[in-house]
Amino acid sequence: MLDVMECIKQRRSIRSFLPKPVPQETIEIVLQAATWAPSAGNWQSWRFIVVLGDELRNGLVKAASDQEFIAEAPVVIVVCAEPGRAEHTYGTRARELYCLQDTAASIQNLLLAAHAHGLGTCWVGDFDEVAVQRLLHVGEQYRPVALIPLGYPNENPNPRWRRPLREVMEIQE
Repeated sequence: MLDVMECIKQRRSIRSFLPKPVPQETIEIVLQAATWAPSAGNWQSWRFIVVLGDELRNGLVKAASDQEFIAEAPVVIVVCAEPGRAEHTYGTRARELYCLQDTAASIQNLLLAAHAHGLGTCWVGDFDEVAVQRLLHVGEQYRPVALIPLGYPNENPNPRWRRPLREVMEIQE
């Protein structure tokens, strides 16, 4: 298993996958990591839909501006927010913000766990939410936030540029 900082620095967005199935046990390990993310009030306002079938994966491609690499992955995890889950505790802020923050944290855990287990992923946000809801037969209680193609990488991209810490950090006293 990789050290956390190594894993963070080595992870890349993968858009080419080997035609090799991912064992269900490995999918569950990666999703278990996602469920250990922090969440507002520990309400865990997320839902993970594991898409394995060719027809559904191809439907996700169409809903995602024809990004073909999505269907190339043997697994696509559709991460959904559950906006109403914490609403009774936190009101509108839970529905409009906290559920999205919760899913973002869970996605990062998922991406890192996948990389640590030798898998590639890509956080896809360019898609038609309503089309994905219809394709997967989920009602409005689940809001698709990301499509995560998951599989064994068929590429090894170079690191991307990062802004220097001095440009993004501010200290106030």
